[in-house]
Amino acid sequence: MTTTPILKLDNLGVTFPNHPVFKDLNLTINHGDFLSIVGKNGVGKTTLMRTILHQLRPTHGQVTYLPDPNHVKIGYVPQFRNIDADYPLTIEDFVGLNLTGWKWPWLSRTERQAVREILKETGLEAIAKRPIGQASGGERQKAYLAQALVEAPNLLILDESTASLDPVTKTDLLDLVQELNQCLDLTVLFVTHDIPMARKYSTEYLMLTPRGAEQGPIAGLTQNKVWEGENV
Repeated sequence: MTTTPILKLDNLGVTFPNHPVFKDLNLTINHGDFLSIVGKNGVGKTTLMRTILHQLRPTHGQVTYLPDPNHVKIGYVPQFRNIDADYPLTIEDFVGLNLTGWKWPWLSRTERQAVREILKETGLEAIAKRPIGQASGGERQKAYLAQALVEAPNLLILDESTASLDPVTKTDLLDLVQELNQCLDLTVLFVTHDIPMARKYSTEYLMLTPRGAEQGPIAGLTQNKVWEGENV
């Protein structure tokens, strides 16, 4: 089986004043990988995501998109967003924000169709006209995922984005992500504390600990291993 890299980390390190978050991180992520990133709070998982997204400059090393940045389109789903009950957009409008028109009435026919299709795939079609501020937590998280997917990314980053969901909603979302991963060769980076979910859906894992990083096939990741890493 031929593997094609989409993202490479070379000797990557981030140090805040008097506090090295992680260092000398080397990792190659291939098209179609489903990589779970695990570890206790404070070991640098979100810092790593911000560095991959070029929101944070590394202290040393580099992040490289392959074959070049123009060939990598990223969808990002955070854990939280500041959306209150008075937020004016419907779920449909919110999902459409990621497209080139930015304003729903002026989206092209193709863009409108893309929104409709992703709403259907994520199970939001029936509540598309509901204000997102009045949606449940699970419905909002589905809308965040739909917004990330509407532009058909080839790299999807889920940053603790299932942490607040009930088991049924969590499974529904990850079933969809897994289907896209397998059918469309979508590369997934899944930051999570949920080791059973990581083992169920991922192909690889990266565990960050205070002493460094460990990576490998998902079969090698156990809850005991994470506990041991947390106690280092």
